[in-house]
Amino acid sequence: MMADETKNEETVTAETATAVTNEQPAVADTPSEAADNQSPAQGAEGQPRQGRGRGRGGDRDGGRGRGRGRRDDRRREEEDDGIIEKLVHINRVSKTVKGGKRFGFAALVVVGDGQGRVGFGKGKAREVPEAISKATAAARKKMIRVALKEGRTLHHDGKGHFGAGKVTVRTAPPGTGIIAGGPMRAVFESLGVADVVTKSVGTSNPYNMIRATFDALQDQTSPKSVAQRRGKKVADLLGRGGASEAEAEADAAAIAE
Repeated sequence: MMADETKNEETVTAETATAVTNEQPAVADTPSEAADNQSPAQGAEGQPRQGRGRGRGGDRDGGRGRGRGRRDDRRREEEDDGIIEKLVHINRVSKTVKGGKRFGFAALVVVGDGQGRVGFGKGKAREVPEAISKATAAARKKMIRVALKEGRTLHHDGKGHFGAGKVTVRTAPPGTGIIAGGPMRAVFESLGVADVVTKSVGTSNPYNMIRATFDALQDQTSPKSVAQRRGKKVADLLGRGGASEAEAEADAAAIAE
């Protein structure tokens, strides 16, 4: 009896081992269960997932960043091109409409490089910054070149007028400074003139004052341009005032456009 019982126990153990060996892994009944059984870093075939959204977002953000950088660089170049901008006057006007008043702004701006080039412009808009930007752009397009003596003052006296405004500009020795009113001072500071004496008569309108000032500046000529136009040397023109030939040559060499 003991031998039979031992033999039966061995048979049961062998059958249990065979069942465990032949057991197959459990298969998920639904796709959701299969997805739950997979790790987050693996796809449907057990391979690592790729961040599609992250890749597209990175490229898109990178492109935006490069675009902003180019625009910022162009803006810095425009700001660092050596042009002096001076806001002379802002005029506010209003129009009464149904429901209230509608305001508008007009800006007058003078620009220059401080080395003999200057211009002015005006702009109108509903907001002050936009009006100033329009006026600045218009002034940059209409810059004129004025001949300067020794790079600090005018070559000769001049007069200009526009409408009721009349201005007089006079050359001055070193150390005089800019003796001019508000709108005219902005013009000479932007132009690069360090010594000048001016007088405005007839109007205090900044638009007319600046136009009259530009009328006087456009009549400025240098000995070099006159000599070229007449086919002579600069020393010949400067020597007519009683100066010696050596002094005339020295003055001609010191003249700067």
